[in-house]
Amino acid sequence: MSKGYRSAGITDVAKALNLSHGAVYTYADSKQALLYLALLRVLDPPVLDSLELPVKAPTPEAIVTMVEGWVERQRGLANIGEAVRRPSPVSSREAVEELRAVVGQVYDFIAENRFVLNLFERCSEELPALAQWYFVEQRRGLFGALEHFLDARISAGVLRPVPDIPTAVRFIVESIAWFAMHRHGDPDSAMLTDENSRRTVCALVPTSFLPSGDSE
Repeated sequence: MSKGYRSAGITDVAKALNLSHGAVYTYADSKQALLYLALLRVLDPPVLDSLELPVKAPTPEAIVTMVEGWVERQRGLANIGEAVRRPSPVSSREAVEELRAVVGQVYDFIAENRFVLNLFERCSEELPALAQWYFVEQRRGLFGALEHFLDARISAGVLRPVPDIPTAVRFIVESIAWFAMHRHGDPDSAMLTDENSRRTVCALVPTSFLPSGDSE
């Protein structure tokens, strides 16, 4: 999927698999069926053994249902949701540690599922139902939960006021996403290890919300 769903053709797939153009159609009847196989490979590999060839493309709605089933099995997302719904802590130190835990959970989820998330982003343009689910329901849902989290703690005086909470949430999520996922596509960042990237993000992002005059 290096070219993305729109640009990649059956010929590109055949070349990557060292097959003839026609041979690809013995396994999948269309490009959308190939996308379905790619999603199954990362979301639910055991299903691949039970498919009849050539694989036919399911409806976009069926693809979203499959993805939703995968999300329900990801405990990391549930942990994030539980954290942002807790009552506001009584001290800035507690609030920063709470935010550090949330940052770590989001980081781990993105890092562990970066291939899946990259696939979603590359393919959602051609699948409106997937785009609606991924960008609107999931990403915006995460942004909204984090906005509520920051607003409650800033209002309680335990985290530093920011000029704009939605922008601050983007700062948090995009900082995590770059180091957990996108840095792998940057040749200038090859020297950054997974451990050091995670430790640095979890150290710097939460402490940037300490109220002025406080320190860890």
